Amino acid sequence: MEQETNDLMATSNILKVLEVNFKGVNVLADQKLREGIKVFSDWPTIPQLYVKNEFIGGCDIVKEMYESGELAKLFESKGINFKAKN
Repeated sequence: MEQETNDLMATSNILKVLEVNFKGVNVLADQKLREGIKVFSDWPTIPQLYVKNEFIGGCDIVKEMYESGELAKLFESKGINFKAKN
């Protein structure tokens, strides 16, 4: 659970740096919800990023997409306001 908390912080920090308006849902507090989201996305880890109801990936994928500029391109293609990385 400690790793999930660290990954959650890393993912939310990336979204904060990009100044994206996002909503977090604490699935860790409810075991049923926690397991249900993993089944729903067919993804084994938490956190999970969804953009306009589309599953994007977990922390490692979000980090890679941020570093490569793909995350900004995704937000742009979805019409989501964000602050461009310098």
